[in-house]
Amino acid sequence: MTRVVLAMTGASGAAIGLRSAELLHALPDVEIHLVVSQAAERTLAHEVGPDAAVRLRALADVVHPVDDIGASIASGSFGSTGMLVAPCSMHSLAAIASGIADNLIVRAADVHLKERRRLVLVARETPLHLGHLRNMVAVTEMGAIVMPPVPAFYHRPASVADIVDQLAARAIDLLGLPVAPLAREWQG
Repeated sequence: MTRVVLAMTGASGAAIGLRSAELLHALPDVEIHLVVSQAAERTLAHEVGPDAAVRLRALADVVHPVDDIGASIASGSFGSTGMLVAPCSMHSLAAIASGIADNLIVRAADVHLKERRRLVLVARETPLHLGHLRNMVAVTEMGAIVMPPVPAFYHRPASVADIVDQLAARAIDLLGLPVAPLAREWQG
């Protein structure tokens, strides 16, 4: 069984997090541990719909409360292949960069960094100021992968759903799971 921690914070881009959960759920032998911030709950309802949080939780094997810093995923002894934060707010990125583990999302991210496991942050904000960029550099130097949700237009997406699908698939591919790439590959 491959364990993946999926976290969602309050940044715009909730559809990417939900689609990531759907894609992970469809993979064989993947156990999803979900953590959703209060701001993410609000963003999910606003951007995806009032039933989005219920749909998201139904895709997870385990749902952890964001304030439970004693949850299993808060320990290095909890084995996981990686963690995806999609979307990742600049607030959460800054907390991860500075090691301020005051909630389960940041604590689990901190554990993934210290255990040298994959941590993919779908960092959502634009434009970026110097503080955002410095935090991105800091987490990258610690071993995280920062993936701003910038669409690949060479695939000629026909809809927003096509863009969301490609971004979610690409983020999951960055986790290095033992599955074929989910994102459409460039064919030259």
